[in-house]
Amino acid sequence: MRVLVTGGAGFIGSHLVEQLLKKKNIKKVVLIDFFEDGSKKNIIHLLKNKKLKVVKKDINKIKKNNINFKNIDCVFHLAAIADIVPSIDNPKPYCKTNIMGTINILEAMRYNKVKKIIYTASSSCFGIPKKYPTDEFDKVDTRYPYAFSKYIGELTIQHWARVYKIDYVSLRLFNVFGTRSRTTGSYGAVMGVFLKQKLSNKNLTVVGDGKQKRDFIDVRDVVTALIKSMYLKNKKNIVLNIGSSKPIRIIDLVKLLSKKYINIPKRPGEPSITHAKILRARKILNWSPKIKFGEGIKELLKNIEYWREAPLWTKSNIKKETKNWFKYLK
Repeated sequence: MRVLVTGGAGFIGSHLVEQLLKKKNIKKVVLIDFFEDGSKKNIIHLLKNKKLKVVKKDINKIKKNNINFKNIDCVFHLAAIADIVPSIDNPKPYCKTNIMGTINILEAMRYNKVKKIIYTASSSCFGIPKKYPTDEFDKVDTRYPYAFSKYIGELTIQHWARVYKIDYVSLRLFNVFGTRSRTTGSYGAVMGVFLKQKLSNKNLTVVGDGKQKRDFIDVRDVVTALIKSMYLKNKKNIVLNIGSSKPIRIIDLVKLLSKKYINIPKRPGEPSITHAKILRARKILNWSPKIKFGEGIKELLKNIEYWREAPLWTKSNIKKETKNWFKYLK
């Protein structure tokens, strides 16, 4: 098999690429990333693998005849602009990348006759659910442009699948955490924000009283679900929740990470709990989360020096950092 991963140098994408390269039946992995959120450091240990092709490319600029999609069997579409609060202030880039960028991927697939896409959707599409645990058929209620753009991306894939006979699996990810999670920005995923604060020796900022719960899922379990989706034969064109189904109180997480924290006002539009119902994923993918929350946190803290040493991959340092690196970009 030959696969292509958009956003392959990012948090989840780099873990996915790492595992795909270990599969004997995977002959080639094409990694496409713009290296804005994605980091060189996430994949530098993979660069000498002969099965890997790294392409620096913005999905907003991918044309339908892009040669990297030729002879690809499956696309993992992870590239996106994330973060909730910035999307409220500046929604247009989110819609451009997460919707139009997705259309670019689908058109490249259509032109090159790629027949399967696996999409990392977001559980934020549920907004503030009326019941818990939340299943795939509960009401969609997007509360901010990021959630809207990711959900429209999912609908776009479903439409292309229906019209152009492309198979898809859309995984609605809950609160993914683990090594290599992004710590840049002020409003990212809660785990990344806490890690950034811990690395800076600052107080962790607890929204509200900290009694709200989040369904944390280890990135390694997410990668297992992604790969199982690729091999799925008996089902197609499905949406599945991917979470632990064991919500954790934020205040309990904070106490595992640091003794220093402060409380800040609760933000409107945020649910008091996220709780995935994962019965469909268990049944259809034969998947279940294996890594306990405490084990994941220990692994994350054990590797905390990774973030302290990691250079920020930005336009300002791209030339300085990458003289030797670009020889791997094919």
